[in-house]
Amino acid sequence: MLENLTDRLQSVIKTIRGQARFTEQNISDAMREVRIALIEADVALAVVKDFIDRVKTKALGVEVLQSLSPGQAIIKIVQDELTVLMGAQNVSLDLNVAPPAIILMAGLQGSGKTTTSAKLAKLLIEKKKKVLLASADVYRPAAIDQLKVLAKSLNIECFDSNPSQKPLKIATETIDYAKKHFFDVVIFDTAGRLGIDVEMMDEITALYKKLNPVETLFVVDAMQGQDAVNTAKAFGDALPLTGVILTKLDSDTRGGAALSVRQVTGKPIKYIGTSEKINGLEPFHPERMASRILGMGDIVSLVEDAQKTLDVKEAEKLAEKVKSGKNFDLEDFKNQIAQMKKMGGVSAMMDKMPAQFTSAASKVNPEDGDKSLRQIEAIISSMTPLERRKPELIKATRKKRIAMGSGVQVQDVNRVLNQFEEMQKMMKMFSKGGLGKLMRGMAGKIPSLRP
Repeated sequence: MLENLTDRLQSVIKTIRGQARFTEQNISDAMREVRIALIEADVALAVVKDFIDRVKTKALGVEVLQSLSPGQAIIKIVQDELTVLMGAQNVSLDLNVAPPAIILMAGLQGSGKTTTSAKLAKLLIEKKKKVLLASADVYRPAAIDQLKVLAKSLNIECFDSNPSQKPLKIATETIDYAKKHFFDVVIFDTAGRLGIDVEMMDEITALYKKLNPVETLFVVDAMQGQDAVNTAKAFGDALPLTGVILTKLDSDTRGGAALSVRQVTGKPIKYIGTSEKINGLEPFHPERMASRILGMGDIVSLVEDAQKTLDVKEAEKLAEKVKSGKNFDLEDFKNQIAQMKKMGGVSAMMDKMPAQFTSAASKVNPEDGDKSLRQIEAIISSMTPLERRKPELIKATRKKRIAMGSGVQVQDVNRVLNQFEEMQKMMKMFSKGGLGKLMRGMAGKIPSLRP
């Protein structure tokens, strides 16, 4: 995500780092490069100009402390201004109304409204809200059925509308149903179009008046770049939007929408779509995004992901096992891989790591890392419980059987066993209190990141 922009900005910072002090010339040179980087990222030109002017003014007026180098000072200025550009702070949903709180989802066809509605429902379920999904998309084939399938996967209810009904009738019946069955929140999905037209705007305006939503969220595809911002502005002129959800930020997007949409529309980005999975939606934190853009990673979000997805009991069990000197076995190894997959796999973790870490692993394609995780899991699953507890039993004939069972070559089985031995050695060091040695030994030995 935003990889090209990050690389360009880091290059600018390295150049400034080599300067002894700020001068008007080196700041102008740096800002020229930043301007090019932002334009290449498809940031709106008006936004680029305003951003550059603010950074340049601050840099020229800043008194660089003796403890700070020009490089460190420019990082701080650019990070602060990027944060302000994207909204300064996270803006959460305002559901402080008499239930049911209605959330109206708007956007163009293909922006991901339907799946985003389900992802948002999942986040609200985790906050102990009783959520009802509903769809008035009577034009796209199977759109209503798609939402029903997603609702079923979340084990929540989806209002039983059908394509033969009028959108306004669906809205009226949904509200009545939600009130009678004491739902806290209703997420109402609407029809998208291939472009902005009068009929579309009239329909969604009528739905807005009928539903009187507490939140009207515009779902926009980040891959659209400046087009996404222009579309959001057009919707904002027709509807009193309360926020924006940027989808597909995990794709090969240049990032212009993320940097432009807040300033152009005046509406906060409330959530970002980080993957196609049902848990691939997260609150948008401008300061964390600014850190990621500058290559400093987003360790806070990584820790939050770990807290939400990791099994604390399993982690404590493993810690006690290692501390007591018992062997770390292949079953434990498999459990650790399952935990990493829950956090989104290698690609999701790498995206939030600081640049120093990702550059050290730059030879590894995150997709290869995720593929490696799946392969390791398949190989261990093809072993018997006894073999997982006592890997020393795995000799030539057993290796052939495991390879056939997991659809790999014998050398792949050997590679996993070698990686396991390295991990086992590190765990033994940990049990003996050699934490410093363990951390040094981990460099380059994370199984999923090895070629």
